[in-house]
Amino acid sequence: MSARLPMSFQRIAYEVREVCNGVELAAIEAAVARTGLGAGAVAIDIGTGNATVAIRIAQRFGLTVRAVELDPVMADLARSRIEAADMGDRVSLTVARAAEMLARTEPVDLITALGTTDVSGEGRPTPEAGFITLRRSLKPGGWLLWGDVVWLADPPAPLRQITEVTNLYTDDDGWRAAAAAAGLEVVAGRISPQEVYDAYARDSVAAPRAWVEAHPEAPEAGSIRFNADRVQAIMEFGRDYIGFGLYLLRNPD
Repeated sequence: MSARLPMSFQRIAYEVREVCNGVELAAIEAAVARTGLGAGAVAIDIGTGNATVAIRIAQRFGLTVRAVELDPVMADLARSRIEAADMGDRVSLTVARAAEMLARTEPVDLITALGTTDVSGEGRPTPEAGFITLRRSLKPGGWLLWGDVVWLADPPAPLRQITEVTNLYTDDDGWRAAAAAAGLEVVAGRISPQEVYDAYARDSVAAPRAWVEAHPEAPEAGSIRFNADRVQAIMEFGRDYIGFGLYLLRNPD
C-alpha cells in the first residue's frame, strides 16, 4: 500500500474551487476560444493545480494538454481529477519545475499559466523575464494565456514584500508593457470583478478552516491553520490593492 500523502492548505483550498485562482472558468474558456485552436493543437498547463483548466480545454476544444505541477500533493489531486474525467488519453501530467519541463519540451500552440510560481527558474522573476521564458516555448503564432496578481493601487511596502515572495508583480499597464517588451502581442486583457476575487479569497480560507475543525489532531492541522490565518490576513489587508488579471497574448513570429 502506498504511503498517505499529507494534506496541505493548497490542496484543501483548491479541492473545493473550480479554478485555483481569482478568475472564472468561463473567462478562461472564452479566452481560449479566441485562439481558434482545436483538435491537433498542443497546450501546456503550467501549475495545473486541481487540473480543471487542463481538463476543460481538452474536453471543449479537443486540445492535447501537458499539465505540469511541482507540488506532489497537488499533483496527486490533479491526477485523480484527470482519471475521474477519463481524460488520460488527452491530458498528461508531469511533476516537475515549470522551467525544467519547458526546457525539454518542443514549442507548443498554447501555454496556460495562471498564478504560476517562478516560470523562468530564476526565483522571483520579473514580469518581463517570465514572459520571455514562456515565449521561447511557443510556436510562431502560438498563444499564451497568462493570469496573475495585479496591483490595483500602489501597495504598502509590507504587503508587497509578503505577496512577492516568489514572483514580482505589477499593475495592468505594467503587465501589458512587460508582454510587449518580451515580444508578445496583447490580444485581450481583463481584471476579475471584485466579487469573483472575494469568492476566491473566501473559499481559500473557509475550506482549510473547516478541515482543521474536523481533524484537530492531524499532524498537518497546525500548518494548515497557520496558512489559513496568513492568507486571510493578506487578503483582508490587501483587498483594495490586489486583483487578478487574465491576459491573452500571442507570439507574432
